[in-house]
Amino acid sequence: MDNLKETLQNVEDGLTLDREQFKKCVQSNIVLLTQAFRKKFVIPDFQSFTSHIDELYESAKGLSEGKVADYIPQLAKFSPDLWAVSLCTVDGQRHTVGDSKVPFCLQSCVKPLKYAVAVNDYGTEYVHSFIGKEPSGLRFNKLFLNEDDKPHNPMVNAGAIVCTSLIKVKAVQHLFYVMNFLKKLAGNEYVSFSNATFQSERESGDRNFAIGYYLKEKKCFPEGTDMTSILDFYFQLCSIEVTCESASVMAATLANGGICPITGERVLSPEAVRNTLSLMHSCGMYDFSGQFAFHVGLPAKSGVAGGILLVVPNVMGIMCWSPPLDKLGNSVRGIQFCTDLVELFNFHNYDNLRHFAKKYDPRREGGDQRTIKCTLCVCRLALSSVDMEQRDYDSRTALHVAAAEGHTEVVRFLLEACRANPAPKDRWGNTPMDEAAHFGHHNVVGVLQRYQDICSPPAADNHQGGAEKNLDTFF
Repeated sequence: MDNLKETLQNVEDGLTLDREQFKKCVQSNIVLLTQAFRKKFVIPDFQSFTSHIDELYESAKGLSEGKVADYIPQLAKFSPDLWAVSLCTVDGQRHTVGDSKVPFCLQSCVKPLKYAVAVNDYGTEYVHSFIGKEPSGLRFNKLFLNEDDKPHNPMVNAGAIVCTSLIKVKAVQHLFYVMNFLKKLAGNEYVSFSNATFQSERESGDRNFAIGYYLKEKKCFPEGTDMTSILDFYFQLCSIEVTCESASVMAATLANGGICPITGERVLSPEAVRNTLSLMHSCGMYDFSGQFAFHVGLPAKSGVAGGILLVVPNVMGIMCWSPPLDKLGNSVRGIQFCTDLVELFNFHNYDNLRHFAKKYDPRREGGDQRTIKCTLCVCRLALSSVDMEQRDYDSRTALHVAAAEGHTEVVRFLLEACRANPAPKDRWGNTPMDEAAHFGHHNVVGVLQRYQDICSPPAADNHQGGAEKNLDTFF
């Protein structure tokens, strides 16, 4: 847009660009624009997808349970009615709904981010010489270490305090160092600092001081660490402010392997991202981590300010924010939104991407565009004299796949133009009609049924090369 404004200033009528001027405007973003016009983004039908997101948002908005955290006085000032969801895909597609521009503090949502910074700077082996990798099975603020006298993981307070000490060694201006890192994660969008929250945290942080002294006694810090200054730094990191919009870009950078989808800059190493997401998945949701992993199946981290940082690897990052918390310290509306999201879309880590009947996959092209592409692809193969009844390792044919995915036109093409056998059986004994019926594609069932009623299976030497003779008839 900056290029466009600058170029238009030098155009006589202020409106019309010639070919070279247009090329100058778009050349630095040609990949992005090409993806947009060809609908090649990770979520092809983004408008339909975001309408579902809005519905999930409205559904969670009606919840009135939970209580705003008040043990840190500054947090108690937030209205329980605040509620926002923002998302950013790995291609930079954005959507936001609700109070997404209201700043709030990351609190514990900063834990995976500073762990990622530590691993990025020092590597996995060094960081985990101080901190474990296992869920603790205890409250996040317990004075308890593992059998090696290390904090259990970086997502509990003890581990996060030790992780903070590693970053402080790296940089003298350590707060600005981390904030600059987070700003890069957020694509240079809103990242600030709440001094009032920092002071409030410090004054009400007796439990964290107790954990700090316990860690010091057990020699958990790097040699020469000043424990009290580390705790100040810890409270400062919890008091870093974001908005839902900027935090969703941070989550998207994690989803994108450490490359910010807004700037294209590599911010974190692949190793740091992989480790961070692994620990978020197993330890990120306080005492609800096991339940969340079971029902939602995605890496996430919650904070007592009401945020939930959610990552759908290789697809998108999401930030939900609503201050009322449940008894475990997680946002009530945020948990509901995440649960509903995975019930509607097949984002759960262990959802099968090929055989699903009840969930949407927004990564798949829908409707006519996808059908046309599939049909043309099959046509090209047929015209190349490819045997259209070849079988894969499960003895499935192209007709099995087309029937299972509901491509009526592809099924018709295979039957009418390629003279494919309408009832081949795979290694489980399933025919294409069985597949179509299982996935609820009734139109495909009708086509297969009609064809079986009027046709017998073709001779063994008839299906190859027959496509060319039948293409004109089919179209």
